[in-house]
Amino acid sequence: MSKKCYICGKGPYLKSIARSHSHRGKIVRKRINLQKVKIKGKVREVCTSCIKKGKTVQFIENVKLKVQSEK
Repeated sequence: MSKKCYICGKGPYLKSIARSHSHRGKIVRKRINLQKVKIKGKVREVCTSCIKKGKTVQFIENVKLKVQSEK
Protein backbone atom coordinates (compact mmCIF):
# COMPACT_ATOMS: atom_id res chain seq x y z
CA MET A 1 0.00 0.00 0.00
CA SER A 2 1.09 3.55 -0.59
CA LYS A 3 2.10 5.72 2.34
CA LYS A 4 -0.75 8.18 1.83
CA CYS A 5 -3.93 8.80 3.76
CA TYR A 6 -6.94 7.26 2.02
CA ILE A 7 -9.23 10.18 2.94
CA CYS A 8 -7.21 13.41 2.79
CA GLY A 9 -4.32 12.25 0.59
CA LYS A 10 -1.64 13.52 2.97
CA GLY A 11 1.74 11.86 2.43
CA PRO A 12 5.36 12.00 3.58
CA TYR A 13 7.00 15.41 3.60
CA LEU A 14 10.39 17.00 4.12
CA LYS A 15 10.53 18.38 7.63
CA SER A 16 14.11 19.07 8.59
CA ILE A 17 17.77 18.49 8.05
CA ALA A 18 19.49 16.39 10.71
CA ARG A 19 22.90 17.71 11.66
CA SER A 20 25.72 15.45 12.79
CA HIS A 21 28.52 16.45 15.14
CA SER A 22 30.62 17.50 12.16
CA HIS A 23 27.65 19.61 11.00
CA ARG A 24 26.99 17.56 7.87
CA GLY A 25 23.38 17.74 6.76
CA LYS A 26 21.18 14.70 6.25
CA ILE A 27 17.71 15.18 4.83
CA VAL A 28 15.13 13.63 7.16
CA ARG A 29 11.90 12.50 5.56
CA LYS A 30 9.04 12.66 8.03
CA ARG A 31 6.20 10.20 7.60
CA ILE A 32 2.64 10.71 8.75
CA ASN A 33 1.09 8.48 11.38
CA LEU A 34 -1.05 5.98 9.46
CA GLN A 35 -3.40 3.52 11.12
CA LYS A 36 -5.29 0.66 9.53
CA VAL A 37 -9.06 1.16 9.53
CA LYS A 38 -11.85 -0.82 7.92
CA ILE A 39 -13.77 1.31 5.44
CA LYS A 40 -16.44 -0.23 3.21
CA GLY A 41 -15.27 -3.73 4.15
CA LYS A 42 -11.65 -3.12 3.12
CA VAL A 43 -8.66 -2.25 5.28
CA ARG A 44 -7.40 1.23 4.43
CA GLU A 45 -4.59 3.35 5.86
CA VAL A 46 -5.89 6.57 7.38
CA CYS A 47 -3.90 9.26 9.20
CA THR A 48 -4.59 9.84 12.88
CA SER A 49 -5.65 13.45 12.29
CA CYS A 50 -8.55 12.22 10.11
CA ILE A 51 -9.52 9.68 12.78
CA LYS A 52 -9.45 12.34 15.52
CA LYS A 53 -11.52 14.79 13.49
CA GLY A 54 -14.09 12.10 12.72
CA LYS A 55 -13.55 12.26 8.98
CA THR A 56 -13.69 8.47 8.73
CA VAL A 57 -17.29 8.44 9.95
CA GLN A 58 -18.19 11.36 7.67
CA PHE A 59 -16.53 9.62 4.72
CA ILE A 60 -18.55 6.44 5.29
CA GLU A 61 -21.79 8.45 5.62
CA ASN A 62 -21.04 10.40 2.42
CA VAL A 63 -20.43 7.18 0.51
CA LYS A 64 -23.75 5.78 1.77
CA LEU A 65 -25.57 8.97 0.70
CA LYS A 66 -24.03 8.81 -2.78
CA VAL A 67 -25.10 5.19 -3.19
CA GLN A 68 -28.64 5.96 -2.06
CA SER A 69 -28.92 8.99 -4.35
CA GLU A 70 -27.80 6.93 -7.34
CA LYS A 71 -30.62 4.41 -6.82
